[in-house]
Amino acid sequence: MVAEQWGLGNGFLNRGSVEPAADLTAAAVEVGPGVTGERIAFLLTLFHAGKLRANFCFDELHAFLLSSPLAVAAGRFREDPVFLALQSFAAFGSRALTVAYATELLERAWSAPGRTRHTVDVCLNGLAFAAPFEGQGELLRRHAEEAVEAYPRDHMFQARLATALHMCGRHDEALERIDTALTLLAASPTASLGVLQDQYLTRRDAIQEGRLRALRDAEQQRRWEKQADANVRLERSLHTSSVRVVEVVAVFTAAIAFAVGSLQVTLTGTLSLGDRLWLLAAQGVGLALFALLIVGGTWLITRSRRQGDHAGG
Repeated sequence: MVAEQWGLGNGFLNRGSVEPAADLTAAAVEVGPGVTGERIAFLLTLFHAGKLRANFCFDELHAFLLSSPLAVAAGRFREDPVFLALQSFAAFGSRALTVAYATELLERAWSAPGRTRHTVDVCLNGLAFAAPFEGQGELLRRHAEEAVEAYPRDHMFQARLATALHMCGRHDEALERIDTALTLLAASPTASLGVLQDQYLTRRDAIQEGRLRALRDAEQQRRWEKQADANVRLERSLHTSSVRVVEVVAVFTAAIAFAVGSLQVTLTGTLSLGDRLWLLAAQGVGLALFALLIVGGTWLITRSRRQGDHAGG
């Protein structure tokens, strides 16, 4: 823990100057073999990795941890959870490496028995600043919640959880978490209080903006749905009106035809009264059947369409 605190912490503070590869190789030769040499190499590896991490040099960090003589000289310490966490951080940020590879490293570091607070921090840092991928917010939320449960007074983990909730669209919860982070930060004796406070306030503004945007989008969606419902009702009303017009026209046409036909039968011809009555009755029945066929056919067609609309809805 002391090596992690010193190496990563001072790496962050001295991030403005990064040693060239030749100096790192020379340092690997100077530390010498044995357990002591591995410990020294591990400490120097964390120091240089802390610089690359602070500068978000993902690909450089991945190459350094994988093949640098100084990192190789760390020997068995390369399996430490914090070392795996740094590899995961580099893999998540790199555009050349896969999410599956980064996630595997993350889970190995996260589930390691010797996991420290710095390991947790690096893992969450990698997830928060990863190249965007599907499920990123949910993965960060799950791990950040576990970190907050283990370290409830840690403002950094509260802020990471706020970031995750923001990614998941849970803006009210995110706002609550970032406010908690600001409160804990104010009570924390840290040299980087001002820098972290600015970061948290920037995150809070982003959450507020996301929350307002989500509210506007939800209101717009409700308006669209309301307008769509109104359009459907209007369409159905117009369709019903047109059907009624067809039915009225059919009945009216039959009535006119019956009236004209009955006048011809009544005013012309030499048929007897009884024959004329039978002829009028037959004509009336025929026209009534015609009107019923028109009305019935229209009803069947519109009924099928209504059922299709209900099934689609």
